[in-house]
Amino acid sequence: MRPTVRFLDDALIGRIVDEARGLLEKLGVEVQDPGLLDVLGEHGARVERGTSRAFLPGALLDRALATAPRAFRLFDVLGDPTHDFTGSKVHFTPGSSALNVLDWPAQTVRRPVTADYAACAKVVQGLPHIAAQSTAFVPADVPDAIADAYRLYLSLMLGEKPVVTGAFTAEGFPLMHELLAIARGGTGDLRAKPLAVFSACPTSPFKWSRDTARNVVDCARAGVPVEFIAMPMAGFLSPVTLTGTVVQHTAETLSGIVLHQCAAPGAPFLYGGSPGVFDIRYETTPMGAIETMMIDAAYNEVGKSFGFPTQAYTALSDAKRLDAQAGLETGMGAALAVLAGINSVSGPGMMDFENCVSLEKLVVDHEICGMALRLGRGIEPREDFPALPRFEELLREEHLLISPHTRKYLKSEIAFPGPVIDRASRARWAEEGSGTLGDRAHAEVERLIGQWTPSRLADDLKGALTERMAAAAKAAGADALPPLP
Repeated sequence: MRPTVRFLDDALIGRIVDEARGLLEKLGVEVQDPGLLDVLGEHGARVERGTSRAFLPGALLDRALATAPRAFRLFDVLGDPTHDFTGSKVHFTPGSSALNVLDWPAQTVRRPVTADYAACAKVVQGLPHIAAQSTAFVPADVPDAIADAYRLYLSLMLGEKPVVTGAFTAEGFPLMHELLAIARGGTGDLRAKPLAVFSACPTSPFKWSRDTARNVVDCARAGVPVEFIAMPMAGFLSPVTLTGTVVQHTAETLSGIVLHQCAAPGAPFLYGGSPGVFDIRYETTPMGAIETMMIDAAYNEVGKSFGFPTQAYTALSDAKRLDAQAGLETGMGAALAVLAGINSVSGPGMMDFENCVSLEKLVVDHEICGMALRLGRGIEPREDFPALPRFEELLREEHLLISPHTRKYLKSEIAFPGPVIDRASRARWAEEGSGTLGDRAHAEVERLIGQWTPSRLADDLKGALTERMAAAAKAAGADALPPLP
């Protein structure tokens, strides 16, 4: 039996959806791209040019919901399947687009550069509970105009896992799409075997900027999956009640689905988000707040009610260091995400309100993810009945350490964490240096970087990626790409 958690009953989900539909029809959504307003108008929306608003009738929404796919898969750079976004299957990926990295030796934050990104890609490749890469940092050593594509380039060159990413502007998508097509071997193969998911973030309340709206449409037409990341803030840019914020999240996400499916019916997406509560005391949006996690689980239930695969930003922390707060917030978020059955969980490695990534935290979070995934498998009998023979053996041998039953089921029943987690006796812990969690995490980061092996992506494809990225860098005013570590 798979353990689960629910926050909404079916009647409440129905009321939330009905209210969201009413908001889209009566208040509409702002779309800051005249051409895309035309697209919505052609499909039955009432368009108000002066305010750039589209009012979405129920019939239009129903058509979009009917064409929206209920599942899709991701594949690694070698073309092998990695993600099955169906049912309650859960996949973890690091948080994305941090502006800072926690420099462990200095214990300070700074802007990341290519070497930091490369280290992250190498660490992620060695973490089995982290299913995908993310474009975790915004490198500061390349021109801003190509920073989004450069992150993707590094991921494709250094790692093999699929990538959760996003374009910063409408103009950034074509180059990123071209890089993905090069790595996959062509646009047709990329459409058949998606290699990346692009984040698309509406602006609360009820607004799609030109860049984000264009990204939604461009991804849909190219067959590149998107994840809708609505970000209402309870008590500030959405109602203070959790139910009210879920209503707003539902309306904003459904508006994106309409735009997406009008552009390309059947295009794949994740019903996701990164909402939060607003802490009026500090003027912050804590991602580690329990209410934020509850909103995540609740909108996941709304998405599941449509049959859509889901995503959430959780399993992260607002802590500034690798400390108890970082562990408790990340652990609670990961556990709730697994119990809720959120299909794609973004967040491990992140801290400081999604502004910073720590590689040391990432390897700790990897163990948290492993524990949460074990929790999700629940408890089931494994040749436990009839019980009498097992206990006769126990009484006879006085232990079951080498019992055939133990040897058969040990690794599937008990999840053994890596060296980051301390399970030694105090005497052994002292003999091994009395290391702290941070010490062990930093050592594990260095071990993973040291044992990294180059991606098996074909050398000619790596060469083509580098040639295209170097041309883009030159066009953006850079003499050359930073050297890969």
